[in-house]
Amino acid sequence: MTSAHELAAVAQRLFVAGGFDETSVEDIAAAAGIGRRTFFRYFPTKADVLFADSPRELARLREGLAEARPGEPYRTVVTRAVVEALRIPPGEREWALHRAQLFFTVPAVQAHAARVWAEWRRLAADHARTVPHADPLFPVAVGHAVLAGTLAAHEQWLTVPDEDLDRLLAGMLDLLLPPEPPPA
Repeated sequence: MTSAHELAAVAQRLFVAGGFDETSVEDIAAAAGIGRRTFFRYFPTKADVLFADSPRELARLREGLAEARPGEPYRTVVTRAVVEALRIPPGEREWALHRAQLFFTVPAVQAHAARVWAEWRRLAADHARTVPHADPLFPVAVGHAVLAGTLAAHEQWLTVPDEDLDRLLAGMLDLLLPPEPPPA
């Protein structure tokens, strides 16, 4: 095993095949060819394997939002940043599908995800605060729209896995993000 991501892929395959609760850390370690202690060097808990890429995704979202060009519509910036942050690297489609499936079906994982999803909302809302808008609820709406759009896109992707996730993300955000504020 050479990376946390590879260990997460092994774990996810086991979770999908045998169930999250039914798969032990020992099962994951054995399948990965490592010891239990080595597993815990990578992850504090079994649920953490599903969030191995979350710090990188959040960093890409933060960077994408910061790269807004002057006068660029906020919806364009947010959509581009979200799509880029969640873009699936070549050869990782199965990993991403397994991860999404587990996010939607395992209560223990959903509880863990709440912290990560709150950070997605916060980053989007913080960006929306830089957009001149008369309504103080605008940043809150943008934050929740980004989270709802990403979750809805992934849910649809699980229903139709041949769909392009980038297209689904852009489409959901187009439907959910509040309109551009009127010119000042």
